[in-house]
Amino acid sequence: MVLGIFLLITGLLLFVFPDTSLLNFGYANLNGFFNLMPWLLLFLIPAITMRTISEEMRSGSFEILQTLPLSATQIVLGKYWGVVCIIFIALVPTTIYAVSMQSLSITGGIDLGATIGSYISLFFLANLYAAIGIFASSLVKNMIAAFAIGAFMCFILFIGLDALSQLPFFSNGIDYYIQLFGIKMHTANMSRGVIDGKDLIYFIALTTLFLYFTKVQITKQSIA
Repeated sequence: MVLGIFLLITGLLLFVFPDTSLLNFGYANLNGFFNLMPWLLLFLIPAITMRTISEEMRSGSFEILQTLPLSATQIVLGKYWGVVCIIFIALVPTTIYAVSMQSLSITGGIDLGATIGSYISLFFLANLYAAIGIFASSLVKNMIAAFAIGAFMCFILFIGLDALSQLPFFSNGIDYYIQLFGIKMHTANMSRGVIDGKDLIYFIALTTLFLYFTKVQITKQSIA
């Protein structure tokens, strides 16, 4: 149901509503789509992940899960890769937007390199959101609270740190380092079609860190 709503909203925003329609730009590009997606995923992914662990804790099925011959790492990775598969299923149909814009273009077509880079950036961003969402789900037993915490943490990393760096107080060079810890700078680099190892390391390291935090959290729950 969540994926259906997600695809319906993206379709309406990108091809029906005049203010955001890709057809009203006068040239073939997917900038509107890639600018919109981080915001939609910021709500979509916490909605998917909010039940992953919190529901297990609330219903008592986590105790049953603990009786299986699985380590905390295997449980966390199982939850994570399950969410990643759902995200992949959600993103694959959106490639029809790129095909449509390419077909509708009279001359030139879309920038293929930037489009591929943007999709890679989007996938790494979604994976990071998934790790954050699962961690948020491990903190509380209430699904709504898990959703709110996950969405808030994703918001802070995506736009909060970038907005913080714009304050005059940080204009002496510290703003760059604040942006460096935020997601927006790294997604912007990859969206230009430039796949830098530093950006990949950022996403992989931060995703791994949140998965580790989740492992620590459920280990504490097991001991308790």
